[in-house]
Amino acid sequence: MFETKSTMKEVEQIYYNDFGVAFHWKKNDRVLTHKVQIVFKETGFYLSYDEIKAFAQIIDNTCEEMICNSCSFRSKCYKYLLKTPLQQVDLAVSRSELFLIKDLVEGTLFNMDLHNYINNVCRN
Repeated sequence: MFETKSTMKEVEQIYYNDFGVAFHWKKNDRVLTHKVQIVFKETGFYLSYDEIKAFAQIIDNTCEEMICNSCSFRSKCYKYLLKTPLQQVDLAVSRSELFLIKDLVEGTLFNMDLHNYINNVCRN
């Protein structure tokens, strides 16, 4: 549970790893599925499904750009600049943090797609 200023709000967890968590907020016993709260480090993003998909693509592009063969640091860089779906916000992350964020975002999308498939597509 996460405490807000005046009340406690319940959450419905979507995915988590050792680095962060993704969940839907609940209000009045109703799950608010239009956006997902993704929290890692000291950062929280409240994103739509499409924004999470865009974030996943940005992360993939960042990982692809990590070509260290010709670099003198050889995968020992301490920080990478990770763009986010919010144009005004970039994150400085380590290589291991980048891959944990990648897992968090991909796991969130997988579970959301699975939930949609089971509850909407498979309905008779």
